[in-house]
Amino acid sequence: MRLLNLSIGLSWLSQVLFLLPGSPAASQSLSNDSNVFGNPLNFWTKLDGGGWDLTRGVTANAITLPVPRGPITIQPNTTALVIIDMQNYFLHPSLGGDPLGRAIVPTTINAIHAFRAAGMPVLWTNWGLTEFDLIRMPPAFLKGFSSDGTSKTTFGSDMGRIVVPQSNPSISASASTPGPNMTVEVGRLLMRGSWNAQPWGDLLTEQVQGVANGTDFYFNKNRLSGMWGPSTPMQQWLEDHSMTTIFFGGVNIDQCVWGTLLDSYYKGYDVILLDDISATTSPRAATQMVDFNAALNGWRANTTDILEALMGAA
Repeated sequence: MRLLNLSIGLSWLSQVLFLLPGSPAASQSLSNDSNVFGNPLNFWTKLDGGGWDLTRGVTANAITLPVPRGPITIQPNTTALVIIDMQNYFLHPSLGGDPLGRAIVPTTINAIHAFRAAGMPVLWTNWGLTEFDLIRMPPAFLKGFSSDGTSKTTFGSDMGRIVVPQSNPSISASASTPGPNMTVEVGRLLMRGSWNAQPWGDLLTEQVQGVANGTDFYFNKNRLSGMWGPSTPMQQWLEDHSMTTIFFGGVNIDQCVWGTLLDSYYKGYDVILLDDISATTSPRAATQMVDFNAALNGWRANTTDILEALMGAA
């Protein structure tokens, strides 16, 4: 990886020198080709018949995906799938989690497997606060995450215990659930390492195994967006690995997913929203707003649009 990054760095340096005053391209930083959007360092190419090539000229092993307003051609070596906030706090039924969020988990797992098979990394960015994060947390965020309007139930507060079946801790225990139950310490609200901050259900297994196998990477965040501010751990990883194109899914589509996608768009990444692995507790109009704007900023699609192409590439 260090050799690859060195090669990329030297290539970047040579292109920068090409654009310095007095160089042949100094007077023309943007392409004069009407089908090329960008400059020698960062560009899209409009495809014949519609669609876009996002590979920046690195076409070896490229994959063409038939998305709406597409197709788009991506470079697997510079593309990632980002899964946002699919955590117990937001999804577990005993914590009032969203059933719509739980419903997209099987589709999310299918997407994860397809991206891995096509050689693209899966990035998980979840709330995972530290004591230092609590000190720096603005009052507006503390108020927004309070369950009863007091500061006693916001970030860092002890969420107590819940009872779940030993055979399936992802559901609530009831008179009809088989086998013995167990008590779980829910932990402090969205604090790093707590049970409530873990991925929900089978997603926890996917995340742990993916990280162990080197296909997945896990990043804690301390705001709605995993890309807010000058830099975040996930953004640093994306930069270190020369990523340019990002697919997004998770909860809530109009809050943490949208915030992460929008900040990524502002920072120059290609952004593609995957609707069928995104959900929200907000009214339908919130999703419609995200869909409309995501299609303007990049693309919106369903995993069903792209799975066949991804598996074909694998």
